[in-house]
Amino acid sequence: MSEKLGAHEVAAFLRRHPKFLQQFPDLALSMVVPREEGPAASLASYQLEVLRDKNRELSRRLQELFANAQENERLAVRTHQLTLALMKQSSAADALRAMAASLAEDFQGDLVRIVLFDAVDGVDDVDWLRIAARNDAGLEAFRDCLADGNPLCGRLQPEKNAFLYGDRVEEVQSSALVPLAAGDASPIGLLAVGSRDPNRFYPGMGTLFLRMMGEALATALQRYRNPR
Repeated sequence: MSEKLGAHEVAAFLRRHPKFLQQFPDLALSMVVPREEGPAASLASYQLEVLRDKNRELSRRLQELFANAQENERLAVRTHQLTLALMKQSSAADALRAMAASLAEDFQGDLVRIVLFDAVDGVDDVDWLRIAARNDAGLEAFRDCLADGNPLCGRLQPEKNAFLYGDRVEEVQSSALVPLAAGDASPIGLLAVGSRDPNRFYPGMGTLFLRMMGEALATALQRYRNPR
């Protein structure tokens, strides 16, 4: 008795025998494949079009990887230069100024804010520094960030923005928030970089360089606070 094959059985057979059409090249040439746009195409033309699409997608991904690699290289160089600049300073005040200048110029931060839990001599009348006691009520919104030590990126909660940026809060559309801690030591403050671009900082972006910058500043301030 002959067995009637359905479309699913034929498809399953072809999946199990991908070289089947090599034995019947005339069949491969006569088969047509529907396309989303335009008329049906021969199987050979369809395969060629699929390969071209895959090549275009691979080329696009390679370009993205190359662009990301270039950006990471630039960030690595800037972070290294910032670390060297902090090492060259002779006081905590100078280290804070170097950090604020670098974030504004080299890292293109529209608004830079540094919050410290202890006062630093020699830094007066600057809008980017705020001294806040550890029990300051405004820091309650930052407790989780300070506890886990991980940088945050994106649109911050209104209470965080208000504490950091004050009367300029309307200018900030996205932020990078970094706890200032050297190694496993307790945080000594917070670092925030605000941008007028809502897409400048976003959740899920890499935070390795932000963490490195925060650790570099915290280490520098600890060194000046506890000179050998």
